[in-house]
Amino acid sequence: MADRSELRHVLAFDGLPDDQLDWFLGNSEELHVTAGDIYVRQGDPADSMFVILEGQFQWRGDLGAVISSAKSGDVTGVLPFSRMKRFNENFRAVAVGRILKFPASLFPELVQRMPELTARLVGFMSDRVREITRVEQQRDRLASLGKLSAGLAHELNNPASAAKRASSHLRDMLTRIKNASLALGSCDLSLAQKLEIERLEASVTQSDVVPPDAFTISDLEDEIDSLLLSYGQDDVWQLAAGLARRNIKPDAIESLFAKLDADKARTALARISASMEISSLLNEIESSTSRISDLVGAIKEYTHMDQAPVQDVDVVRSLETTLTILNHKLKQGVAVQREYQPVPLLVSSFGSELNQIWTNIIDNAIDAMHGTGELRVRTYRDEDGVVVEISDNGPGIPADVLPHIFEPFFTTKGVGEGTGLGLDTVQRIVKKHRGNIHVSSKPGDTRFQVWLPCANVEVS
Repeated sequence: MADRSELRHVLAFDGLPDDQLDWFLGNSEELHVTAGDIYVRQGDPADSMFVILEGQFQWRGDLGAVISSAKSGDVTGVLPFSRMKRFNENFRAVAVGRILKFPASLFPELVQRMPELTARLVGFMSDRVREITRVEQQRDRLASLGKLSAGLAHELNNPASAAKRASSHLRDMLTRIKNASLALGSCDLSLAQKLEIERLEASVTQSDVVPPDAFTISDLEDEIDSLLLSYGQDDVWQLAAGLARRNIKPDAIESLFAKLDADKARTALARISASMEISSLLNEIESSTSRISDLVGAIKEYTHMDQAPVQDVDVVRSLETTLTILNHKLKQGVAVQREYQPVPLLVSSFGSELNQIWTNIIDNAIDAMHGTGELRVRTYRDEDGVVVEISDNGPGIPADVLPHIFEPFFTTKGVGEGTGLGLDTVQRIVKKHRGNIHVSSKPGDTRFQVWLPCANVEVS
C-alpha cells in the first residue's frame, strides 16, 4: 500500500505537508497493473488523474502509434483546469506496476486543500499542451506533405508517361522516315520537284502551327480526302486527318500532284506524313519535359530550396507557386480567378512559411467547395502592407463555428481528416511575420484577408 514516503518520490508531491499527502492518499485508489493491459480506452470519460508509482505506460492512438510515455514518478491523465472531456487515446501498461487513481470530481477540493500541488500540476499541463501541440503540428505537416507528395507524383507522372509514349512511338517513326527517304531518293526528281516537296514538308512540320477549331478541321479533312481520291490515292485516307490538323490547304497538296506524277507524289506524301508525325511527337516530348521542369521548379520555389532562410518574396509569385503545387486538386473542378496588383509586392518571409499560409487557406477552400466552384485570389497594397485576399463561393462557415476556426485542435472535419492545426498554424505564421488575418463568411462568399508588412518597412 502506498504511503507518504513513496508519494514524496513523485516530483509533484515532493515537500508537501503530511496532512495534504494523507488526504490525497485517502481519496486515491491504488491499482496493480499487468503488462499489456489497457486501463483507459479511447472515448472513456476523462474522470481520473494517475500517479505512476511503479512501471511504465504508453498513451496510444487509433493506429497503435505511441503518443506519449509515462514512467514511475510521472503524473498523467486529466489534470486540474483541463477542459478534456474524454480521453483521446488508450492508456496501456508496458510492464507490471502500480498507479494511484485520483477522481477528477475532487479537483475543486484538491485546489483548496493542496494549492502548491495544483500550481505544479498546472505547470505540467502547460508542458503537456506544448508537447502535444508540437507532436500534432508535426503530424499535420507530415499529413500535408503526404497529400502534396501524392498530388505532385500524379502531376509528374502524367507528362513523364506522355514523354515515354512519344519517345517509344518516335522509334517507329524514325524507321518510317528512313524507308520513305530511301524510296524518295531513288526517284528521279528535278530541282523544282525537290523544292516543292521541301516546301510542303516544312509547312507541316512547323512547331508554331496553331490548329484550327474542330469544325474547320472536319471540313478541311473532307476536302483533302476528296482531293486525294481524285488523284487515285484511295488508300492514304489517314493522311487527310493529320494534314487537316496542320491546317494544310488543299491547293498546297494539289500543287504537289501538279508537279509530280502520282507514284512520286505518293512517295513524297509518305515522307511528309512521317515528318509530320515526328514533328508532333517532338512537340509532345518538349511539352511534357517542360511541364516536368516547371513542376520541379515550382517545388524548389515552394520549399525555398537552395535559398536564404529569410528573403524578400514576391507574394504573387508565392501564390502562383502554391497554385501550381495544388493544381492536382484545382483541376478537378475549381476555376481560379486572379486579380493581382501589377506592381511587385514584396514581403520578408522565413523560408517557405509564406507558402504554408496560402496552402492551408486554399486547401480548406477546395474542401469547403467539395472540389467544385470558384476560387478568387486578389492582392493589393494597403499603406505600408500587402493584402492577400483568398475567397471561395462555397457554402460558408457557420456562425457558431467562425469564432473558433483559429483555435488549436478545433476542426469540423471527420476523424483522420484534419487535426485542427491548419488555421492555427496560419495564424502563428502570420503573427511571426508581424501581420494579421481577418475572415468573413456568408453563403457563397468566404473571404480570408492576410495583411503583411512590405519588405523594408518597420512595424512598431
